[in-house]
Amino acid sequence: MGIGYVILYVGELGVSVGFYRDVVGLAYKFTDAGYAEFDAGGVRFGLYERRRAEWLTGEVVSPGAGGEVVVMVEDVDECAARMRAAGVPVLSGPMDRPWGHRTVHVADPDGFVVEFAEEIPRTRQRR
Repeated sequence: MGIGYVILYVGELGVSVGFYRDVVGLAYKFTDAGYAEFDAGGVRFGLYERRRAEWLTGEVVSPGAGGEVVVMVEDVDECAARMRAAGVPVLSGPMDRPWGHRTVHVADPDGFVVEFAEEIPRTRQRR
């Protein structure tokens, strides 16, 4: 068993494709019938038009920051500077976390939290 896809329901597919392709830097694969897909290093990352999601779920789907997408990067500070230069509001960071990541958090066009994380030495051990 394993996770095959992570799919976010988005308001404007083109805007979100631009964010994840041009700002985040994920490898864009294709768009078809309200769905776009990226290669995210072994996991398929998809975007689906929220207005079409009711067809799948049987009810209206509301957006929100009920979760986050974590993108591992080499240099969080460079990433934060790139986000600011692209006009993306930084929600928090960059800051060192005790579990062994340096992070910066931003919001995508639909309000989903995107965390960019760089591995650093842990300062807190697991219990």
